[in-house]
Amino acid sequence: MVQTYLNYIDGEWKPSISGNVFYGRNPANYEEILGAYQASTAEDARLAIKSAAAAFPNWKNKSAIERADVLYQLMPLLAAEKEKLAAIITKEVGKTMAAARKEVDASIQALKHFSGAANRLAGETVPAGNPETFAYTIKEPLGPVGVITPFNFPLGIGIYKIAPALIAGNTVVYKPHNDTVQIAARLVELFIEAGTPKGVLNLVTGDGDKVGQELGENRTLKAISFTGSSDVGLRLGRSVTNRGGKMQAEMGGKNATVILEDADLDKAVSGIVISGLLNNGQSCTGTSRVIVPKNIAKTVTSKLVEKATAIRVGDGFNENVENGPVANEAQLQKYLHYVDIAVKEGAKLECGGKRLFGEGKDKGYFVAPTVLSGVTPEMTIAQEEVFAPVVAIMEVDSFDEAITVANQTDFGLSSAIYTTNLQKAHEFVRRVETGVTHINIPSNHYENQLPFGGKKNSSIGPREQGSTALDFWVDTKAVYLKP
Repeated sequence: MVQTYLNYIDGEWKPSISGNVFYGRNPANYEEILGAYQASTAEDARLAIKSAAAAFPNWKNKSAIERADVLYQLMPLLAAEKEKLAAIITKEVGKTMAAARKEVDASIQALKHFSGAANRLAGETVPAGNPETFAYTIKEPLGPVGVITPFNFPLGIGIYKIAPALIAGNTVVYKPHNDTVQIAARLVELFIEAGTPKGVLNLVTGDGDKVGQELGENRTLKAISFTGSSDVGLRLGRSVTNRGGKMQAEMGGKNATVILEDADLDKAVSGIVISGLLNNGQSCTGTSRVIVPKNIAKTVTSKLVEKATAIRVGDGFNENVENGPVANEAQLQKYLHYVDIAVKEGAKLECGGKRLFGEGKDKGYFVAPTVLSGVTPEMTIAQEEVFAPVVAIMEVDSFDEAITVANQTDFGLSSAIYTTNLQKAHEFVRRVETGVTHINIPSNHYENQLPFGGKKNSSIGPREQGSTALDFWVDTKAVYLKP
């Protein structure tokens, strides 16, 4: 029997007003229905927003330390359910159990970081013109806010947004991706178990053109934090800012890794596999463009093809598998579409580029890790995000040209360079147009204590994570006091 999952509004699990549901499917076997989820309407979203608004005054008036206690209580709950949570992630989005376990671990690590941020909700004292006046600032929560998350790291990104929003004193309406309703629902249950009061955290599932649009346009929500595609994020950002709300968006990437002649080529190729091909390339910071001097291009290509073809693809519950299926039918078709366009535009398919069948793969969205060579900057595959295990090799004549090509995109999220030349490494850091960059480290590496975000069409608003994690979620009030 298929389990039905409900919305969580005003402290109660409720069906959608629409009476309609949609169904989640296992990407490793699309015939397996995982659950029935609420096909919510704008009215459902409005009820959740009303609940968050009603809960805000009491939550705001709790101390930051009290609010952080929810996160302290949540950490051991996540740790105790690590295997269960990882299994839900694997079942919903297809990633391997090993990758899913890492996501749970990373989520707990993030909570440690955010819980400590409660002590940093501080203003400053400033000299006043009149020595009898005491001038200072305080940080205040915004009010009810919206959180919209993607499928690729459903637990981690949910926590990356909800945790700092709650610590800052805001109340939250949470809309997860339609592929990841089960992990979102379990996360909300654990937040409740950790002591989150009624109305402080609300969950509404459904399509973006109904629920997401209402969150974007509803003036009661003071801010929206979104992770997803650039097209959706930019459109949502216009809706939010046009009504005077705050917008934070982490969006697409077309991340480049530059390999110089003096690099450890085996280390560089391994880094590209880790960031661009494992997790099926479904990491926004993963490498999708490999930029190399012409004199080492054949060697890099050969090593990368060898590594790519050796990746074991199968059901993520199989412990010897390195890549599961891509997350859904749309991702499968996107993968096939972009590989086809690349070949038609003149790229050479070195390996992969196809859907995989046999050995239990016939009813899943399994794809072969793909390497394309002969890619030039004007090609579609060099400019548009695929979000699949596809890397494009681009040859250049010089270090300067490598940086030019790396920057020759509308995106600016992450980058990497492999070299032993410290001067060139520093020059790359200075000139590359990305919000995150790496030297001899895979482009998808991150740590919670550093801010995360991009440039150009990759980000809107203040950074997530790091010492600035709470900046987006608070307003600053200036105070002039004269006894």
